[in-house]
Amino acid sequence: MAMTPEISRERWFALQVRTRWESSTATLLSGKGYQAFLPTYRAKRLLRGKHRDVSAPLFPGYVFCNFDAQNRLPVLVTPGVVGVVGNGRIPLPVEDSEIEAIQSLISGGVPVEPWPYLEVGQKVRLEDSAWGGLEGILINFKGSRRLVLSVSLLRRSVALEVDRSMVCPVHPEGTSFLNPLAGTSAA
Repeated sequence: MAMTPEISRERWFALQVRTRWESSTATLLSGKGYQAFLPTYRAKRLLRGKHRDVSAPLFPGYVFCNFDAQNRLPVLVTPGVVGVVGNGRIPLPVEDSEIEAIQSLISGGVPVEPWPYLEVGQKVRLEDSAWGGLEGILINFKGSRRLVLSVSLLRRSVALEVDRSMVCPVHPEGTSFLNPLAGTSAA
């Protein structure tokens, strides 16, 4: 009788965790024998009147963990864990290629920072410019730093090309600015 190797059902999942519990939850999960991944970036914070470099989570409120979704109870009872990100009560795994890309960026020494997720067709607001507060629709990306927006003025559309740092998403009622995984739920 031929022996077939057991197929590992372990996958990467995003765990929603309590605010400011990312580091301690990742440490607790590692202590339980799970492979936990908390991507961080260097941020400047004002602490005790001085600007200091601190390590901050790249995805605040989330930790990635590699485990079998059928046996998730030990993960769910870990202090700080709110739930597994998914569709209703069905956990949705994160693609291995996405985890590898994030790990590669973090280990590569490239400066990274959190950024609002933008899609073509999304309503956005201009910030920090002469047009501060003006809202429009994202039409196109021009390279990695520039965006093309359509702004309606007097029932006419005007296309603007602006720097990406001048734009923030306009969130419809009911979605959270702090939740980059809006539309999903934690189970």
